[in-house]
Amino acid sequence: MAVDFKNSETKDNLMRAFAGESQARNRYTFAAAQAKKQNEQVIQQVFLFTAEQEKEHAEIFYRHLKEMAGETIHVDAGYPVDITDDLAKLLRMAQHNEYEEHDDVYKHFGDKAKEEGFDRVAASFHMIAEIEKFHGDRFGRFAEWLEQKKLYVSDVECGWMCLNCGHIHEGKNAPKKCPVCDHDQGYFIRLELAPYSGCRGACE
Repeated sequence: MAVDFKNSETKDNLMRAFAGESQARNRYTFAAAQAKKQNEQVIQQVFLFTAEQEKEHAEIFYRHLKEMAGETIHVDAGYPVDITDDLAKLLRMAQHNEYEEHDDVYKHFGDKAKEEGFDRVAASFHMIAEIEKFHGDRFGRFAEWLEQKKLYVSDVECGWMCLNCGHIHEGKNAPKKCPVCDHDQGYFIRLELAPYSGCRGACE
């Protein structure tokens, strides 16, 4: 049954989602700064890349609120405090939050929007939920490598790309320093995960 948007639960959920995505973007930029301090440029880029996507999610939810322009929406919600110097823990915290959005929050927000007759909003919630699952998987993968001390080590020969200059190294370990630009190991990423590189050099 259709509900008036201004009196809908969907309106409130959109504001909750907008606030959540905005905070996630900030948390990830803070985490990126922490990674930079520890010379883990790849982890920094993972957080920044995800932060930009969270900004886009926030904008999508915000645009759905256009009808409320000039008004104030008051909502109650809970948001995480993810503060630690441990990069693996930061990644695990981010993974948990992304999975929570996928498994619970956005699924229910989308279902409620559909129930109230807002199909476009429902579609946004459900599709963004799937993106958050992918974010969680990515955070978890990098967390696991850090926890196992395998961020720069592979069990098999594979390619490693320097994100600064693009040099590709073949081997079981990323170089301690790039032989081309002299940037440290923190710039090296498995070639399979390097931007626009496809699956060449896949490794575990």
